[in-house]
Amino acid sequence: MAGRPRPQAHSPSASTRRRERWLVVLGIVLHAVYMLSIFDIYFKSPIVHGMAPVPPRLSAPPAKRLVLLVVRVLKILVAAADGLRADKFFEPDERGRYRAPFLRGVIEEKGRWGVSHARPPTESRPGHVAIIAGFYEDPSAVTKGWKANPVEFDSVFNQSRHTISFGSPDIVPIFCSSLPHCTWGSYPHEYEDFATDASFLDHWSFDQFEGLLNRSLDDVKLRQLLLQDKLVIFLHFLGCDSNGHAHRPYSSIYLNNVKVVDEIAERMYNLMESYFNDNRTAYVFTADHGMSDKGSHGDGHPSNTDTPLVAWGAGIRSPKFLAYTDKPDDGFRFVDDHRHDMPTPQNWALEGFERVDVNQADIAPLMATLVGLPCPLNSVGNLPSHYLKLSKSDEVEAVLANTKQILNQFLRKSEQKQSSSLYFKPFKPLVNYSSVLDRIEDLISARDYKTAMKYSEELRIMALAGLHYFQTYDWFMLMTTITLGYIGWMANLILHVLQSYTTFPANLLKRTQVYPKNTSMKVYIGGCLFMGLSSIILLLEKSPPLYHAYVFMTIFLWTRIVQNYEFMKSAWRELFNMPFKYIMNLLISSVAALLILEFLVMSFFDRKLYTWCFLALGILASVCGAFSIEASPAVAIYTWLACWFLSVFTLMPAEIPENNNLVIFSGALIILIAMASRWATINTTTFWLYLNRANKQAPKSSMLFSVQVILISVSSIMVWLTTSHRSQHKELHPLHQLINWCVAGFAMALPLFSPCSVLSRLTSIFLGFAPPFLLLSIGYEAVFYSAFALVLMGWIFLESANLFCSEGSNSSCHSSLADGSVYGYDERCLQLSDLRIPLLFMILFNVAFFGTGNFASIASFEISSVYRFITIFSPFLMTALLIFKLFIPYMLVICTFSAITKIVRIPRIGCYFLVILLSDVMTIHFFFLVQNTGSWMEIGNSISHFGIVSAQVVFVLLLFALTNIYTKDIEVSSRQLTSRKFM
Repeated sequence: MAGRPRPQAHSPSASTRRRERWLVVLGIVLHAVYMLSIFDIYFKSPIVHGMAPVPPRLSAPPAKRLVLLVVRVLKILVAAADGLRADKFFEPDERGRYRAPFLRGVIEEKGRWGVSHARPPTESRPGHVAIIAGFYEDPSAVTKGWKANPVEFDSVFNQSRHTISFGSPDIVPIFCSSLPHCTWGSYPHEYEDFATDASFLDHWSFDQFEGLLNRSLDDVKLRQLLLQDKLVIFLHFLGCDSNGHAHRPYSSIYLNNVKVVDEIAERMYNLMESYFNDNRTAYVFTADHGMSDKGSHGDGHPSNTDTPLVAWGAGIRSPKFLAYTDKPDDGFRFVDDHRHDMPTPQNWALEGFERVDVNQADIAPLMATLVGLPCPLNSVGNLPSHYLKLSKSDEVEAVLANTKQILNQFLRKSEQKQSSSLYFKPFKPLVNYSSVLDRIEDLISARDYKTAMKYSEELRIMALAGLHYFQTYDWFMLMTTITLGYIGWMANLILHVLQSYTTFPANLLKRTQVYPKNTSMKVYIGGCLFMGLSSIILLLEKSPPLYHAYVFMTIFLWTRIVQNYEFMKSAWRELFNMPFKYIMNLLISSVAALLILEFLVMSFFDRKLYTWCFLALGILASVCGAFSIEASPAVAIYTWLACWFLSVFTLMPAEIPENNNLVIFSGALIILIAMASRWATINTTTFWLYLNRANKQAPKSSMLFSVQVILISVSSIMVWLTTSHRSQHKELHPLHQLINWCVAGFAMALPLFSPCSVLSRLTSIFLGFAPPFLLLSIGYEAVFYSAFALVLMGWIFLESANLFCSEGSNSSCHSSLADGSVYGYDERCLQLSDLRIPLLFMILFNVAFFGTGNFASIASFEISSVYRFITIFSPFLMTALLIFKLFIPYMLVICTFSAITKIVRIPRIGCYFLVILLSDVMTIHFFFLVQNTGSWMEIGNSISHFGIVSAQVVFVLLLFALTNIYTKDIEVSSRQLTSRKFM
């Protein structure tokens, strides 16, 4: 960007506009494709096909050993309690009574217990995939749908002779709808109403199975099906999950649902034992995930990952009692090698019973071994032999079968990669795997079971390491390609802004266009040849289509850079011919921008940094306003107080506590702020005329303001009414629902009819989005809306005051800009000092996300926010409402940003490219911070951070398009008019 001797009027040509459209499309496609790259680099799908199942070479199913008889029937019951936390399950209630007395009796008298550690995303589908199929679904599967299997994978259900399942329509069909040997049923989605006690859903699942057994008494074919071996019965209990979302896991409804689940487990046990009467049923009780105190789940917090596991029945060991000197097994084993030092709490009163923790994927091989089935083909679970009552020889055989099944996956991946690689690098630790297997077989033949077990476990660990090796086999090539691609994209943005929006001398542009055709032709031919060579190599290696996209985009971007070689050379020469002062200003501005962007990166890990940021910004803005800009003292004090008011919110707890009185108070605060803004519209002194049109306000503006105030009042009343209604555990009243939808929709349309002056339009936008934000708020985030708007208005005041003072001291340089039209404006070229506007936009844009307690993780959003619009479970509509709530502060920022670009007369699209440029500096940083090791809370957050920043190019563009509806007709008074009216 050129210096500041004389801002020139800027009018982009038609060719520039066409080039910008293609640049925007390219940016969207590039970020969408590159965002997927982390799944190819860090998280490749663990699923591989083509392996043969490895059945355990057991002398007989475990149940035979339990009763010391050779039998032909073995049933396994899996009860899954959705959203059941380990602490709420094991700890006593306020009267000292345990909430699950039957299952506690099982722990003390019949079976084994422990904590099952889940991996994020701690959602229902990934949790059930881990339990039933034994592997952790790759994160990209979330984007492929939750209603059906996005990919084919093996499971315990597939291997069984027959499966019977009843439960949630969101879970049961995923695993059972395509199985021919499955009897299943699910209730309608309409049953999942968060406004009611959902424990009846658990009774529904049990009643359906009980009815099935009753029908079998008169149905010979059905009874024969039930009496066969390798039968799996799966019941899914959703009540705890729904009640936890709606009423929180510390509510009486949730805690009572824990008791309901325990009662159903007891009834199920009695029903099975009385029906079959053979003591050959094994039982496994667990949960897919836990739940945080605010009623959400998804991240890696222990309240979400720690779930109870209780197993008893045929083939399960009896409780092991620990002496006082024994050290209990608190389960430090974890698939991602991090440790959860969570000793058994004393209030559980289970210190005397051995606790055996497992990873969630370990449950699948446990169930498969109990019924004598092969482990699921894609399972990565470790068989928890401490749960099984097996002889030493059978235990080794079961562990060896588990190891061979994982080893087969490694061998298949190695074979696939070797067949497609021009230069194959094998996984050296497993080059001689066959000799290790032979050694294990020899040890088993010699009955050295302890050594055989040791070798089997070591081989399993190495096979898992080999799987990880091939999942990240192309890591270096992809990382290099993507990094070069981002750098190439940023270089293209810089070149476009320099060529289209700055005041480089005209002769510099002429010198760069001496041989444009010849240069372009040679560069494009070279780029095409390089693309062709790369394509041939990728085709020979049978690389996925996305690999081609990564390479092609990177080559295309750098081809465009080389095409502008003459311009870059001339620009470099011109830069060195500029005064030393300007070069120093450029260096200082660049360093300051990088420091600010690094600060924003750090804020993703600690949002309290924004408190210090706005405390400092309040002082800095007020000092600059009072001395440098010479604005009125009132503006300086106002900006100071607004920044300090906003700084409070990033100290608030991330888990927003419910406080509807605060939401109602916020409605009154919004009205007061709007009244103050409306009073300011009649102020005609100094820089205020930049914000107010000189002509009279439209006659209907007062009526419009009154209607918007009434809608905010109605929304505050509806907050109180709907919350009071829900507190009585009643369904959402249809009339309340209709009013809320109508108020929110009507309010957002009214700003389109407001006056076109800056202050009037922005005030109307502030009032228009207030009703839906209030109806989607549950606590302090409603007050944040007002505080945030006050800071945005302070930004506008300072920019207007700065412009007024600068135009006053250089009026002759700007006279040509004011001569066009009284209320119109001409865009000037960008200057180095204009970099402050996209930087401030980046800060406020991120504060819009973190200021309301949202973290960059799956559990960021408070689902109870949508209960004033819908309580029937509808994931897509609920997600849309939550995202819309998150976008409302964003829209305020962008509307303010658009107004400021009009006030200071700089091209908005040019500033948009600068915003994307700054955002991509953060994107590259987060790209290298993505983790595939460590705790899954860290892994999940690293993915979220990268995804959020990378998607800003799309979010900002989308929001620019939406807010342009409100801001496109904003008119700004000229300096000449301001001077005349002031006189």
